[in-house]
Amino acid sequence: MDPLSAAIIAAVTAGLAKGAGQVAQKVLVDGYQRLKDLLARRFGAGRDVVSAVQGLETRPDSAARRELVIEEIHRSRADADEELVVAARELLTRMQNDSTLGRTAMQAIGSYIAQADRQSHAEVNVNTPKD
Repeated sequence: MDPLSAAIIAAVTAGLAKGAGQVAQKVLVDGYQRLKDLLARRFGAGRDVVSAVQGLETRPDSAARRELVIEEIHRSRADADEELVVAARELLTRMQNDSTLGRTAMQAIGSYIAQADRQSHAEVNVNTPKD
């Protein structure tokens, strides 16, 4: 997944779209808002890519809306915009290093995906013969 889609999806999933709950998260919320502002400035507030992000904010648990964000970012070529990509990478790095979020800000999209966190184990077995 491109850094721009990953940053938007991770930020929305982590609740940054709703605003700062803690002072420490204000930097993260501001980073996410900067990313959204850049998108709106580059493509226009009513464009599909901006609407897709707003739709994800209203339903952050929707896999279809996450997929739509990825699709619209690729379709609009926003993932090729240097300033947007730099802002997205900065936000992702800050989210990964934030102790209040920890390493739990993960996002997986696709089939047959297992994720593990905090020295746990995850595994996917597909079409494995039973003994």
